[in-house]
Amino acid sequence: ADGEGATKLLECHVAGAPDKATARTVAKSVVCSSLLKAAMFGADANWGRVLCAIGYSGADIDVTKIALSFKSAAGELAVCENGAGIDFSEEVAKVVLSESEIEINIDLCQGSESALARGCDLTYDYVKINGDYRT
Repeated sequence: ADGEGATKLLECHVAGAPDKATARTVAKSVVCSSLLKAAMFGADANWGRVLCAIGYSGADIDVTKIALSFKSAAGELAVCENGAGIDFSEEVAKVVLSESEIEINIDLCQGSESALARGCDLTYDYVKINGDYRT
């Protein structure tokens, strides 16, 4: 299968949403974010990219309640609580995010609905393949 240079499968799990539509909107916004996709390619636990994607999703939520963690076969790493970054090991983050399958776990803490969206990272190869592609 042609993944156009993709190296990682991303799964965004959103929980604690006030309704199903909000959960879906947030999950989709996160996995479609070019900045987040590039950060995942670089194994960078940049939680701000996730909150940014949530913010521009248009979902009506209180960002000061959000909790966020990254998870893979190498472990799970909490990076944000109550909408703010928390101390974490950059070394552990690099190990967790170097795996080929990454979960982005978001708890909006504002209800009981949930959703899942899948995407992939954004790599140099993607740019190379699509920069030279002509229909």
